Amino acid sequence: MRLKDRVAIVTGGARGLGQAMAELFAKEGAKVIAVDMGELTYSNPNVEGYILNVTDTEKCKEFFDYVVEKYGKIDVLVNNAGITRDALTRKMTDEQWDLVVDVNLKGVFNLTRHVGPHMQANGGGSIINISSVVGEYGNIGQANYAATKAGIIGLTKTWAKEFAMKGGNVRVNAIAPGYTMTDILKTVPQDLLDKFAGQTMLGRLAQPEEIAYPALFLASDEASYITGHVLSVNGGMRL
Repeated sequence: MRLKDRVAIVTGGARGLGQAMAELFAKEGAKVIAVDMGELTYSNPNVEGYILNVTDTEKCKEFFDYVVEKYGKIDVLVNNAGITRDALTRKMTDEQWDLVVDVNLKGVFNLTRHVGPHMQANGGGSIINISSVVGEYGNIGQANYAATKAGIIGLTKTWAKEFAMKGGNVRVNAIAPGYTMTDILKTVPQDLLDKFAGQTMLGRLAQPEEIAYPALFLASDEASYITGHVLSVNGGMRL
């Protein structure tokens, strides 16, 4: 019960990695609000689904007010919502670029701009931003995605400084997962998945739970002296 009596928000929480984190946090005692564009694909008595487009600034403020009014506080925020719109740079459209930046970067800012100061005023909390191995090392055909995931690392380090000011005691960290078996990989040909697996020291791709447990660690008091850190969870991937 490492998150007993805590209130946690997980964006992109309807399926995949977000679902794994939401259900694990709930198992560990948290009341979880799983935010997504659609309904939850699972049922858990300690996970409340909330439909939200994180790019909508006003709706994000309404959601923040709703959570604080209903639960009284926010202890953990996981900024996990993200999309891909892949193309080589010379072929990438403005729409592909703008949409990925809007969701993956502005969406992270839209909630944290409210939750961070709230945690700071309450004397503590944990914010976990989901970056990517692509944000650390880049990837062909993902200039937009790589840029946003690298930007998340910059936000993480900035917020770790800002929200710790005046004794705020808010910890802000990032996780940079390697390729993980979620819906986002279902359209990737098997030969490419095998290639990605072969680039890791462990010879396989991650399961969502293998990213959720590091997130649980960062959310818990076990990580009480860790902030501004980027935790690479990629099986020893070599790019």
